[in-house]
Amino acid sequence: MQAGSHEFLEQDRVTWGTPAAQAAVAEADRRGAKRVFVVTSRTLNRTTDAVAKIVEALGTRHVGTFDECVEHTPRPSVIAAAEAARAAAPDLVLTVGGGTAIDTVKVMLVALAHDVRTSEGLSDWHMKVNPDGSRHVPAMKPPPCRQVVVSTTLGAAEFSDLGGCTDPVRKVKDGYTGRFIGAAAVILDPAITVHTPVWLWLSTGVRGVDHAVESLCSVAPSPLVDATSLQALHLFSGALPATKADAGDLDARLRCLQAAWLAGFGILRVPYGASHGIGHSLGAVTGISHGYTSCIMLPHVMRWNLQRTAPQQARIAQAIGAADGDAAGGVERLIASLGMPTRLRDLGVERASFEAVANGALGNLWVKTNPRPLQRMDDVLALLEAAY
Repeated sequence: MQAGSHEFLEQDRVTWGTPAAQAAVAEADRRGAKRVFVVTSRTLNRTTDAVAKIVEALGTRHVGTFDECVEHTPRPSVIAAAEAARAAAPDLVLTVGGGTAIDTVKVMLVALAHDVRTSEGLSDWHMKVNPDGSRHVPAMKPPPCRQVVVSTTLGAAEFSDLGGCTDPVRKVKDGYTGRFIGAAAVILDPAITVHTPVWLWLSTGVRGVDHAVESLCSVAPSPLVDATSLQALHLFSGALPATKADAGDLDARLRCLQAAWLAGFGILRVPYGASHGIGHSLGAVTGISHGYTSCIMLPHVMRWNLQRTAPQQARIAQAIGAADGDAAGGVERLIASLGMPTRLRDLGVERASFEAVANGALGNLWVKTNPRPLQRMDDVLALLEAAY
C-alpha cells in the first residue's frame, strides 16, 4: 500500500474572466495594500499598454516597476530586482508576466527574506540533491510581502512555490522553494495574453502538457493530481490548436489558462521525470526556453518510460484523443500541429554541448526520479541523440 500526502499552496484564490487592471485593484483592496511594486517583462511594459493600464488603475499605490527580468532567471537579474524592491519598500508585489517574471519574484523574495545581496549569497538557499538521492531543502523565512500574479503564459509558475534560478558560473538551474514565495492570488485574464508572442504561448502550453504527463507518470502519484492532469490534457488538446487557428479566441485562451492551472497541481507535489530534468539542463547550458525543451524532449522521454508507465500512458492517450493508444505519438502530433520545434537541431543545438547537458541532468532531482532510471551518462546521451 502506497502512502503519501498533498500539501496545498499558500494561495488564497484564482479569479478568471475579469479584466486584469480591475482584478489587480480588487486584490490590492482585499489585502489592504498601499505600496504595490510591479514586476514584468521589458517587452510587455515598453511595447504594449497592458502594464500601463494596470499601473494607472493602481494610482498612487504604485511605487515602482522592475522590467529587467531575464529568461532562465540568472542570479544577477534576481539581485537587481531585490535591490529595486528594497528601494521601493512595497507591501505587495504584482507580477505581470510568465515564468521568467514569476520566478524572478519568487527568488527575489528569498533574497529579501534572508538579506541576500550578492549572486554568491543565493548558493545557501537553493534545493540540493544529497548523495543518497534525497532532497535538501533549506528552511525559508517568510518574505516581507507576497506576490499576486497576472498570468500571460501557460507554464504554471504562478501555481507553484518552486522558483528556478540559473547560476551563470556553474551553468546550472537551481530550485528555490518556500511556502510564501509563490503567488498568494492568481488573475487569469485571457485578454492580456493576446500580447504574448505566439511561439511563447504555444510552447508554454506544451510545457503545461509536460506537467500533466509527468504528473500522471510519476513514481509517487497523487489522486488529486491525476484528476487535474487528465482534465488539463483534455482542455489543452482542444484549446491550444484553437488559439493557433484564431489568436483572438478569448474563450479558447481562457481554457488554456485553466488547463495550465490544473496541470500545475503537480509542481513540487509529485516527483517529475526526465523531460523536466533534462530540460532544466538544456536550458541552463544552451539557453533554450523550457517550453521548447518540453516540445523536443517529452515524446522521447515518454517512449523511454513506456515499459514502466504503460497504464498511465493509456490514460494520457485517451485524454488527448489518440485513438491508436500511442500517447507519445499523440503528444508528438499535437506539438507538430502547433508548429513547434521537434528536434534539437531545429534550434541550433550542437552535439558538442551534449556532454555538458548530460552532466547537469544527472544531478537533477527530476532525472533521479524518472520512472525508468537514467543512471549513466550514456542513458542521457541516448535520449539527446534521439531528440537531435
